[in-house]
Amino acid sequence: MTSRRQFRRPILLASILGFIAAVAASPACADQCDDTAKQLVAAIDGLKVNFKAANIIYLTHPAATELSLGCRGSQYSSELYAKGDRKLKPEFLSLVGSAAAVIFTLPRDDTMTGTSRCLKRMGILRGNKITLRYKRLDMECERVKNDASIVVRRGLDQ
Repeated sequence: MTSRRQFRRPILLASILGFIAAVAASPACADQCDDTAKQLVAAIDGLKVNFKAANIIYLTHPAATELSLGCRGSQYSSELYAKGDRKLKPEFLSLVGSAAAVIFTLPRDDTMTGTSRCLKRMGILRGNKITLRYKRLDMECERVKNDASIVVRRGLDQ
């Protein structure tokens, strides 16, 4: 009679090798934030990925002085930050509207309407800081001496 010990070792070794092969063969999952950044670069002319730090991807575009994509913070699922000249140019408005449309998967017309409303409301009557909610997006526009900025985000519960 043969003992069972002789058969245990090859079966154990075969099962370990099978597990390693199954894990190695599974496709690598890319970060959702990186995928969104690639979609932005493909959709908007002149947009380039600068670098990534933690959960923020910094982007560059000629129409904006600062541009970043934030992914999954403590209170938001995704966020777009854009900063431009105090005097708003149509290129900047188009950039922010197009980027928000790609990030939040909304129609471009809707995001253009919301972002331009927020940015154009700043002034003498309403002040230099505006908060607006449009199409389930939270928008904060702020104007300082030389710059105007907008933050577009969607909360975790939406």
